[in-house]
Parts: sequence; structure tokens; C-alpha cells
Amino acid sequence: MSDEIVITVNGKRHPVQAAADTPLLYVLRNELGLAGPHYGCGEEKCGACMVLVGAKATQSCKLPVSEVGQTRITTLEGLIEEGELHPVQQAFIEEQAAQCGYCLNGMIISTAALLWKTPHPSELQIREALDGNLCRCGSHLRILRAVRRAESLLIGEEG
Repeated sequence: MSDEIVITVNGKRHPVQAAADTPLLYVLRNELGLAGPHYGCGEEKCGACMVLVGAKATQSCKLPVSEVGQTRITTLEGLIEEGELHPVQQAFIEEQAAQCGYCLNGMIISTAALLWKTPHPSELQIREALDGNLCRCGSHLRILRAVRRAESLLIGEEG
């Protein structure tokens, strides 16, 4: 049975028709037409479905939409402001930190959450923040460089 649930995604309130236990990922992709978060494993183990719930990187494939409440959700699309890529997105492009790109949603969302919380993370903090994101193409070193580049780009914005 579907209910009308109101969620805030990428700064806009959206009434959606969904059962309370519907995974947030399905609502984002099927109801709102957002392509950033991907269906990967369906078991919260790969990171492809990552979104920001508040400022926390969260797997959305099993998270019931009813548990989101009034918390702001940000997807990969929501990181773009006024047509400009977020510095994390720009850094990943500049470092060519992808081959197939399927993991990028989770990697970028996790990196954005990390850098908002910890503007100057250690190598260990970066690796821990990205630990729940699987990349099967072997772009790991480029991804790590992209995180450092994003850190530099964000510092440049502040200065």
C-alpha cells in the first residue's frame, strides 16, 4: 500500500507515492528520475547507491524511505550548484579517476562527506571513508589522488 511521503532531495521538497518500506534508492531513481545513485548489490556492500542524508554518506539501497523523515538528501546531481560541478566532481574528472564509472557515485559522495567533516584528512581517514565503495576497475590510486585534489580545490575556494 502506497502512502504520500514528502522528502527533501537536492534542496527541493518532493511528495512521492511509496510504501513506507520502499528503499530510498528506488524512490530516487524511479519516482524522481535521478540517475546518480546506482543499484549495485542491493546489500549495502558496494557503495554504488550512496547519497548524503544530512551530511552523512549513506547507502540507499536498503534504507526505507520512511526513515529519512525531514532530513535533507543530496544525490550526485545535487552537488552541482548553479551549473558548476562541485570541487570533488571536478577533481575526479581532472584525475581521470574512473574507468567504467559505476563506483563513482559512491566515491564522490563519500569524498564530499569526508571533506565536509574533515577538511584535511589523513591517508588513513581517506581510506576508511572510501572503504565501503567497491571499484572493480582498479582506479584506486587515481581515486586517492582525486580526493587530495578535491581537498586542494576546496582550500582554494576558502582562500
